[in-house]
Amino acid sequence: MAVTPIWPAGSNVNEQGEITFHGRTAESLLNEFGSPLYVIDTDDVRARAAKFVKSAANAFNNTVTHVSFAGKALLSKEICRIVTESGMLIDTCTMGEMRIALAAGVPGRRLVLHGNNKSDAEIELAITECFAKIVVDEPNEPARIAEIAKRLGKRARVMLRVTSGIHAGGHEFVSTAHEDQKFGVALLPVGADASKLNVLDDLADVTPAGSNARLGESEATPGESAERQLQYDIKYPYDMSHEKVSEGDRKLAEAMTMVADGPALAVLKEIYRHQDVLELVGVHSHIGSNIHDADAFIQAAKRMMLLRKTFYATDAYTLPEVDLGGGYSVAYTDGEDSMDLDTELARLADAVTTVNRALGMPAPVISFEPGRWTVAPTGVTLYRVGTVKPVQLAGTAKDKAGNPVTERVYVSVDGGMSDNIRPALYGSDYTARIANREGSSETKLCRVVGIHCESGDIIVNEVRLPADIQRGDVLAVPVTGAYGRTMASNYNQALIPAVVAVSEQDAHVMIRRQTVDDLLDWDVSE
Repeated sequence: MAVTPIWPAGSNVNEQGEITFHGRTAESLLNEFGSPLYVIDTDDVRARAAKFVKSAANAFNNTVTHVSFAGKALLSKEICRIVTESGMLIDTCTMGEMRIALAAGVPGRRLVLHGNNKSDAEIELAITECFAKIVVDEPNEPARIAEIAKRLGKRARVMLRVTSGIHAGGHEFVSTAHEDQKFGVALLPVGADASKLNVLDDLADVTPAGSNARLGESEATPGESAERQLQYDIKYPYDMSHEKVSEGDRKLAEAMTMVADGPALAVLKEIYRHQDVLELVGVHSHIGSNIHDADAFIQAAKRMMLLRKTFYATDAYTLPEVDLGGGYSVAYTDGEDSMDLDTELARLADAVTTVNRALGMPAPVISFEPGRWTVAPTGVTLYRVGTVKPVQLAGTAKDKAGNPVTERVYVSVDGGMSDNIRPALYGSDYTARIANREGSSETKLCRVVGIHCESGDIIVNEVRLPADIQRGDVLAVPVTGAYGRTMASNYNQALIPAVVAVSEQDAHVMIRRQTVDDLLDWDVSE
């Protein structure tokens, strides 16, 4: 039984108050593998990966689902094998991620290439290895991919990343669907009235003729530009000029016309023009990170379905797949919200089914990219406590509850922002617990900090720890399986910790610890 719900499934607390992982004490792991140490419960990774795949399939039971593990969360050859054996593909965004996945034996058809600034070498490798998808991120990219594919004598499978205009995911660095950021191509033209898309929230008044409209250009008189408008094979009573045409049809026509004039559809047309070497497989939407419910996903999905419908109306092409990205939340502290996966995916599936039925479109393949959800709760970072420093304060500082703070204990450990940058980068909240003994019942307000020459080198901003915490204790910080090791650095020339896999079978090094010799070997200056 896990220590608490936010800890790995294989964790426990023994009679001595020690935290264990599949029977191995935290202290024994540090003694064997060194400190600091990333610990990953690989049995839990496997179970969570399989859970997401199953939940997606159950929710979207009227179509096919694909689930890709976002490799940026945590990547090693062992992780690659675990998630693919559990039914996932792997989403990569650099040559390093691509090569690790391929070295793990993952076939190209189970890999995706993402990224806003792909090199020619990355594109060439993805095409050569027959990647499942290359996600186009900007208007000039289709031509680049087409040229490389033609040179290789192959046809590349591509998907367009679209910025839907749905803003979600907390910190601005991880909210990725607004227009003013580096990813994707905007759904709507600049200055468009996005409120016209509200028609997607109620399509009850849309008629079959309205949903089956096609967008074309009317004949223009000499010297005038052609007028783009929805055209109907069936006239009365669905002719847009007729006084009895439904209000739903009018609003849908306005929304589709606006989308048809947007940058995203223009890029889809550009990809389609290269269909001899580019296979257009769908559209992609990623709206943010650590989102607790389906509301924002539903709104983004509706917009992607409208884009899909509009592209069919303009070019008679049915996009096979819609990727709804990642961002499914986990709790980082006890009592924090996390996504109820089955409930929220079911809500999302109902919304997608409803909007497609109203638009007269077949169900697309639905894809997801959970990285954090798959691995974050499976990981714990272990540290050795060094300095324990009580600091007296005047009471002007406040704790989380708003109470004055007159004393804060700074607990310094042998790691810090070099092994977990998220608190400094995003203001992310974590908790901590003494792992080598029970500790006193009396607690003190503590701030867990690292070894670096930065006042912002904070791992846990506020946590109550036993008052008798001392140098040499083992401190465990849970929910660090995602974006810990992968965002680690050598700031102050600190060594990046090892990653140890722990399961019912054994405990072994997954990624070795950096050494001082590594640092010296990399420095080739005289």
